[in-house]
Amino acid sequence: MAYSNRYQYETSPRKLEPEYRPIKKKYPKKSTAKKIKEEPKKYPKKKIKSKRQIKSQLKIIGYVVVVFSILLAISYRNSLINENFAQIKKLRADLASIEKENEQLQVNIENNLNLKTVEQSAQEQLGMQKLNSSQKVYVNLPKQDYIEPATEEIKKEENTNWLKKIIKIFIGK
Repeated sequence: MAYSNRYQYETSPRKLEPEYRPIKKKYPKKSTAKKIKEEPKKYPKKKIKSKRQIKSQLKIIGYVVVVFSILLAISYRNSLINENFAQIKKLRADLASIEKENEQLQVNIENNLNLKTVEQSAQEQLGMQKLNSSQKVYVNLPKQDYIEPATEEIKKEENTNWLKKIIKIFIGK
């Protein structure tokens, strides 16, 4: 038996309480009003979502949208990078082919600058011939000098600063 620590300050002794309390069931009161027949609902009741649940679902949707947009931006950036790499690869291939063609042209120019090929092309295309002794004409020039000295006197001005020019004016030179 359990004793409680409650004392009563009168002439009566302590009260003992039982170890358990009986549970009293509450029964609904019977109403005297007439019951209206309710028609059975054809559709099940929709659960009403609380504002808290709606906010949590909206947060989740927002996070999904943000993650999707980030992934979309990353994939777009990677596609741009791939396009640039393809363009660089194409330009390098073009550069290699142009360099190869340039080297071939250099070799052709060097071959055409050879004295024998120049001589051969002059004979075939232009109809030129080598000189023979009948085509040579010798000219004798006298050893006299035909250069005449200049009659005019050329004066050369020196570059002087303005102070030296003023001094020359005062001195009279």
